[in-house]
Amino acid sequence: LTLDTHLTNLHRRNVSSKYTSTCIQWKPKPSVMKMPRSVGLLGILGASIRGASSSFSRSTSTTSYFSTTFVLPLQRETGFASTTNRKARHLMQSLSQGYPRALSVSSCERTVNEIKMHEHARSIAEAGINAVDPKVAIETRLSIFEQDDMFKLGVQKDDGKDLEYDLRDYEKVYVIAFGKASMPMAQKVCDIFGEAEESMLAKGVFMPSMEGVVIVKDDHATQEEIRIINNRYNVVVREASHPVPDQRGITAAETLLHQVQDADEKSLIICCISGGGSALFCSPRDELTLNDMSQANQAFLASGMDIEKINVIRKRLERGKGGGLAAAAYPATMVTLVLSDIIGDPLDLIASGPTVPDDNSTWKDALKLVDSFGLGRGQRHELPTAVLDLLERGERGELDDTPKSCHPVFFVEKNTDQKLSETVLVGNNAIAVMAAANKASQLGYDTKIISTNVSGEAATVSALYVAMAEQLVQRRFGEESNSFFFAQLPCALISGGETTVTLDQSISCDGIKGGRNQELALIAAMKLKDSNTRDVVLISVGTDGTDGPTDAAGAVVDGGSVDRIDALSSYTAETALKNHDSYHYLSQESDALVKTGPTGTNVADIACLLIV
Repeated sequence: LTLDTHLTNLHRRNVSSKYTSTCIQWKPKPSVMKMPRSVGLLGILGASIRGASSSFSRSTSTTSYFSTTFVLPLQRETGFASTTNRKARHLMQSLSQGYPRALSVSSCERTVNEIKMHEHARSIAEAGINAVDPKVAIETRLSIFEQDDMFKLGVQKDDGKDLEYDLRDYEKVYVIAFGKASMPMAQKVCDIFGEAEESMLAKGVFMPSMEGVVIVKDDHATQEEIRIINNRYNVVVREASHPVPDQRGITAAETLLHQVQDADEKSLIICCISGGGSALFCSPRDELTLNDMSQANQAFLASGMDIEKINVIRKRLERGKGGGLAAAAYPATMVTLVLSDIIGDPLDLIASGPTVPDDNSTWKDALKLVDSFGLGRGQRHELPTAVLDLLERGERGELDDTPKSCHPVFFVEKNTDQKLSETVLVGNNAIAVMAAANKASQLGYDTKIISTNVSGEAATVSALYVAMAEQLVQRRFGEESNSFFFAQLPCALISGGETTVTLDQSISCDGIKGGRNQELALIAAMKLKDSNTRDVVLISVGTDGTDGPTDAAGAVVDGGSVDRIDALSSYTAETALKNHDSYHYLSQESDALVKTGPTGTNVADIACLLIV
């Protein structure tokens, strides 16, 4: 019985009218075609059907090489081509044993599955981003309600100890905000007060007067939004640079600090903080200049230091960080609403903790980090002299450290269990990851959340993702009864967090662009290519819509991405990775980069690995 007959009978038995079908083509090199038909075909099949490495190409065409076409049924629920038929799987396994590798059979074109998976990956990431909409986060936590003819501001906390503020106690309400999500957060706070004003007036109660300052990243607020919030609520909006501060940010921070310093015990301050707040709310100590701050930030980024550690040092370089803003507002009442972009949601580190006591770090801790990451004198990423001088003076006790819990602004007030300055988390990465996982599950994937605390070098994390994918693709041809696999195919592995990229000081940054998510995706694409792994798609995006200094949120790739892009130009993946120039490399494929535009939120990154 010939192999052709085996394949034809298998096709007839297992493809019914209720399924769509996909064709797997076996494409030999010209040198192999010179071999006798039976030997050549068996050699080709033996080389190409190798368990975890799907090195065959797929298409919807019915054209076949050697008149041999193997058609597999598609799973009806998800539409994915799958070798779920046991006889088909066992035949492919048996053919792969005992024959030498004749050639590597592969195609860089996306498979039928990958086309669908790319669409799914984007929709999964979009669901995660939409779930952490800043306006929704504020609306869920903040409200003004009437109780016994009194109007109160209520703030919901996770621990059940909700906060309440009687608006009769205040003559002025300040709305201040900084971070990538500062505009929508401030808008929603103002609108909540604006909507309550009519009800209050009907009861003969006057709303306290309002004013404020909002600091936004460039292009993160429209002129119409700026005009409305200023005209209706007397809140001014200032644009500034991110991630490296500029003079506009320093001027805006000074304006904000002066405003809260003018507040008194009859003032209520609503402060909205989101990721990016450290750079946008930049208020250097008198000993430092803007140039010192800019060079320090560039050194931090080049060193590969993560955001938590960077913020330990930043707290000592500026007046508003590490509880400094809350201390400046004393004796006013302050409520801070935080959208977290840091793993684990440490309130003392998000935007360098401007409204919470800095009990967990000191000048000495900052200097230890300087030495650990090569930021000291004569080291690889040396900080400006003025910055190092300041840190050393602080360690010697010549300068005041950041405010601790003993500052009166952090005391519990009399006749209440509330502090004068309270900070509440309103959104984080875990919410985004859960929403992404729900979307993946709806699309038919067996969905697993790997972690919401992913950190480390993008290269290391990317290698781990690919290793998990390579382990799971063994299910395509292995025994389904193996209980040690942690997911069923098709599956989606979802994770959240924030990786880092350490730059080689010898590489010039002129003309190169990239970000941690794009570099993670590029490395994954290269590793998937090296292992000939197909029908695996990875997407990694920043929830703020901007990955590094680029207009891309991240990228989506598969095992054929590198071959497709390399075919377009002489600029190879290896060269791009060496130069950390993932943006320019991936942009050569029209839809590899994920461009959402500024999303108005920021809760770190989401990654999704799809395997069928």
